[in-house]
Amino acid sequence: MKTILVIEDETKIREVITSYLEHAGYRVIGAETGENGYNCMQQYPVDLILLDLMLPDIPGEDLCKRLRATHSVPIIMLTAKSSKSQQITGLELGADDYIIKPFDPRELIVRIRTVLRRAQNDGLLADRIESANGELSIDSLKQEVLLNGELINLTPVEIKLLFVLAKHPNRIFDREQLIEKVHSLDFEGDARTIDQHVKNIRQKIERDPKHPIYIQTVYGKGYRFTGGQIK
Repeated sequence: MKTILVIEDETKIREVITSYLEHAGYRVIGAETGENGYNCMQQYPVDLILLDLMLPDIPGEDLCKRLRATHSVPIIMLTAKSSKSQQITGLELGADDYIIKPFDPRELIVRIRTVLRRAQNDGLLADRIESANGELSIDSLKQEVLLNGELINLTPVEIKLLFVLAKHPNRIFDREQLIEKVHSLDFEGDARTIDQHVKNIRQKIERDPKHPIYIQTVYGKGYRFTGGQIK
């Protein structure tokens, strides 16, 4: 049985979500504040987090960032903030999906199943990918990227994007394909957000970001990872 942590301060909404989740076969842990939710993560094994962004003690975005510093558990944000820029910000902070209030609880169940299935499939990938020159190592289980043995601070989205590219060396992915791999399946933001992610990754792993050796641009087509081999 999968365990879902619901961090939501509105009692009625939390009770409705809990009822639907339990009926769908999930174990539910409820938290009314961000701090309570964070403490629950330290006490219980959790498979997915439903995170309200408007909490009484801490902004949900800050809590997401805090959780992502130590946990790779999938996060679905629940919020009344409906602008595309806010959705993109949430996804860039490491959320796996973003649902606007009010929402249909049945849709929520489908989204949860999709995110959990995607997380499980990610776990079936090769544990570690190492570049041919031995400098770059990507560990999918630990959610870590090492460059010359030193830990590189990448966001969860950046790690996922790098892993997708590295798992398929020399394969060209266009922006839409990468959006589907690293963001929600119904992501409606600008596909060029991928360009910013790639730029950020290059700044962190490339000796010369203007002349990258790992993630290369194939003009008019997309991006590809070169020199990687699965270990």
